[in-house]
Amino acid sequence: MSAPESSHARSLDRDTVLCVSLAARPSNIGTRFHNYLYNALGLNYVYKAFAPRDIAAAVAGIRGLPIRGAAVSMPYKETVLDLVDVTEPSAAAIASVNTIVNEAGVLHAYNTDYQAVVDLLAVSEFDRAWSVAVAGSGGMAKALVAALREAGFTDVTVVARNAQTGTDLAGRYGFTYRSGLADDARPELLVNATPMGMAGADAEELPFPEAVVDAAKAGFDVVALPPDTPLVRRLRTAGKPVISGDAVIAGQAAAQFALYTGITPSPELIAEASAYSRSAATGC
Repeated sequence: MSAPESSHARSLDRDTVLCVSLAARPSNIGTRFHNYLYNALGLNYVYKAFAPRDIAAAVAGIRGLPIRGAAVSMPYKETVLDLVDVTEPSAAAIASVNTIVNEAGVLHAYNTDYQAVVDLLAVSEFDRAWSVAVAGSGGMAKALVAALREAGFTDVTVVARNAQTGTDLAGRYGFTYRSGLADDARPELLVNATPMGMAGADAEELPFPEAVVDAAKAGFDVVALPPDTPLVRRLRTAGKPVISGDAVIAGQAAAQFALYTGITPSPELIAEASAYSRSAATGC
C-alpha cells in the first residue's frame, strides 16, 4: 500500500506539531501508522521514533520543546510514572504508561494498551473458562492481566522470572504466580508479554516450552515486530486461533492518535494506516 498523495507535497514548518515514541528497540510501525493518518487527514503533524539514552531527559524534553505527545514502549512504561505530572485513570489503574500527552507543559499519562487488549478479547474466539498463562510482569503484562480479568478469565497464571513483580501482579487480581512452566504444564491460552520473538537477539525464542505451546488451544502475542513471532507461527501452523501484536499496536495507536489530535479516524482509515505501517515495517 502506498502513502496518500499528500505525503509527497507536505512540508514541515515552524507550526508543525511533533509527536514521538520512546522505546529501547524502536520500530517503524507507529511512525508509519501516525504519519499515514496525518497525511490522509491533512494535519500539520509529524511523528518520529527514538531510542533514548536517558529516559528522564527524554521526558523533560517533551515538556521543554514542547512535544505534543509520546508513545512509551518497553522498558519505560513504569519508569515514566515518576516523570509525569498527571496520571490518568487508565494508567493509574495498572501503574503503567504507554502514552504521554503534553497539555501546555503539563504531562498527562495514559495507557491505551489496556483498552486495545480489552477490545481484542471481546471479539476473540477464546473461551473464558480456559486456563491462561501470561509470560511477563512488566508494563504490557499489567495491561494484559487487567484486561483478562475484565474480560472474565479467572484461571490465570503469571509466569515471570522476577518473583517480586510477578507475585505482585498475580496477587493484585487474585491469580497465581510461577517462575516458569514445566514441559507438562497445560494452560489452554498462552499470552506473551515479553520480548521473546521480537526482532533482534530474541527473534527465534519461544516464551514457553515447546510442549506447552503444542498443547495449547490458542495464543496472544503482543510482539509487533515481527507480528509472525515463533509463538504465532507455531500456533497458526497447527490451525489454532491467535491474536498477534500488529492488532494490539493498531488499536492502541488509534487511541493515541485521538489523544494527540482530538480526531478519531474512521475504522476504514485505521485499517489502511495499519496495513501501511506493516507493509515495510523494519522496526513503534
